[in-house]
Amino acid sequence: MNEKSTVDEIRARFDTDVERFSRRDTGQTALIDAVLALDLIADAALAVTPDAAHLLDIGCGAGNFALALLERPPNRAVTLCDLSAPMLDRARERVTAVTTGQVETVQADILEWDLPAESVDVIVAGSVLHHLRTDDEWESVFAKLFAALRPGGSLWVSDLVEAAHPGVETQMWNRYGAYLSALNGDEYRDKVFAYIATEDTPRPLWYQLDLLRRVGFVQIEILHKNAVSAAFGAIKTVG
Repeated sequence: MNEKSTVDEIRARFDTDVERFSRRDTGQTALIDAVLALDLIADAALAVTPDAAHLLDIGCGAGNFALALLERPPNRAVTLCDLSAPMLDRARERVTAVTTGQVETVQADILEWDLPAESVDVIVAGSVLHHLRTDDEWESVFAKLFAALRPGGSLWVSDLVEAAHPGVETQMWNRYGAYLSALNGDEYRDKVFAYIATEDTPRPLWYQLDLLRRVGFVQIEILHKNAVSAAFGAIKTVG
């Protein structure tokens, strides 16, 4: 764990990668089925919470998840949270252009941000939670997101996941490596694997689903899983 990147090191890498993450169709394809997961989450979030007035996009990057939700329709308030100021600037520019609602930006580590209770209707987290390290951090963030949702609100996650069994983990990462090589060549595969090893600490899908239940969610939905990528969500029940 001591060899993992610090928050400042992760922030510095994303500060220099704004243009790539501004491309919705290709900017996040290091995650298998990223575009599909984005559309599945946007549709599911607004099917579950159709009257959502306030969206929160944590680890928003250049704003792709918020933009997808605002297409269905645009008159919603949005809070964008990210470590990177350049990412937030781009996200605010893009989101402000398509919504009539208020747009707020917060430059913060989700671990340190004191989110107001029952303040938002939908939370999306795209390729961000894998930066959490310890079990305590994972539980703290999931509990914080649950508390921030209004009753009837929903949390949606698209992220890198591990397998629980070492043999299956090897199989899934072999498939992931083949996907990356087919996408952009072996050098690209090695680059992605290198920064995952340095920056990321993904957890198995079932670990995260069990944790969602532990912090208070009752209804949980798996939208998609392919090798090391998953999209899933949970609803905060009313009453």
